[in-house]
Amino acid sequence: MTREIVLDTETTGLSPVTGDRIVEIGCVELINHIPTGRHFHIYLNPERDVPDEAFRVHGLSTEFLRDKPLFRAEVDGFLEFITDATLVIHNAPFDMGFLNYELEKLGRPGLTNEVIDTVMVARERHPGARVSLDALCKHYGIDNSKRVLHGALLDSEILADVYLELIGGRQVALALVAETHVEPGITVTIVPARQRPVPLASRLSDSEFAAHLKLLSTLGADALWSNYPTEQVAAE
Repeated sequence: MTREIVLDTETTGLSPVTGDRIVEIGCVELINHIPTGRHFHIYLNPERDVPDEAFRVHGLSTEFLRDKPLFRAEVDGFLEFITDATLVIHNAPFDMGFLNYELEKLGRPGLTNEVIDTVMVARERHPGARVSLDALCKHYGIDNSKRVLHGALLDSEILADVYLELIGGRQVALALVAETHVEPGITVTIVPARQRPVPLASRLSDSEFAAHLKLLSTLGADALWSNYPTEQVAAE
């Protein structure tokens, strides 16, 4: 089982070193690259004013955040949710820098989770192209019309869709086992496609099927086609 957490933060600015703080954390859980519906989302009181330039990005005002909990009150719930899962983050050094700074302020060890930076993945997949979240949504045809402002949970949900496209599209789910256990009491079930009890009748004429068999005979015994029946299924 592969458990990944798609994560995003919103902050008061660009650097915790200059006094900026986290104001929102959003996380979305993936099991074997499939969203489970479980998420973690909090707003945080940054214990400082929100600059106008940051407010224009995420719309979270000083007044709105004033009665929200401090990071120290939510840290255990956050760590319990992500556990040791791989973190999927767009521009990971930014978010990881803020999270580890907050943990350090509390005397907690920094995060040691494996991290996948989707900016780096996108640059490898699309050299020279723009790799902002909006640009990737446009490239992959992902609806981001609700993203009027940045929001940690919404951006995590959108990034989950982008990430699945970056690693090969939603067909990655075809490799799943029939049932994956998430945790006690929560199960994600993938139901295998039902097979026909009786195969459909062939639409090939006898001459066409004979020509097909003649072609197969030239491919050798190791050819993939040799694993399939060499008799037509008659129409009823």
